Amino acid sequence: MNIRNKLKQISGSWHFLIIILLVYLGLYIFRKDIFSSSIIFFYNILLKIIPIFILVFVLMSLTNYFITPKFVMKHLEEKGVKKWFFIIIGGILSTGPIYMWYPLLADLKNKGLSYGLIACFLYNRAIKIPLLPIAIFYFGWEYILVLSFVMIFISMVQGILINKLMDVKK
Repeated sequence: MNIRNKLKQISGSWHFLIIILLVYLGLYIFRKDIFSSSIIFFYNILLKIIPIFILVFVLMSLTNYFITPKFVMKHLEEKGVKKWFFIIIGGILSTGPIYMWYPLLADLKNKGLSYGLIACFLYNRAIKIPLLPIAIFYFGWEYILVLSFVMIFISMVQGILINKLMDVKK
């Protein structure tokens, strides 16, 4: 097997990594000042983000351990504010592509979950815990906190409006 065939077997992400490493090697050889300032910038960003990544990892591990399908079904059968709270948290913690959630949500709809609660769940999927460290780094805690609260509040308003509109339709 020749070298060209071996290179075709390597994925594009590895090609990108190799190119970046070559650029850094070139900078190290020809412009050490730019190389060192780039490394210092990377190090400073890493120091700011690592504690947030650790917090996110711990939160995701805890939720994966404690939130089981039985736990979910039990809380979706509750009435009032608890159900809304649980739907909001579920939307925030949900992962994966949205189309994978449609069959589950349709099944829950057949078991009595309202359209408003489904809309609230889908709305809150926009708040992603793994993306919060980068958002906080770029925009700050205050903005992300206010944005998250506004999104959660509006998701409830949207859910209530959808429930009212769907009742009118019936």
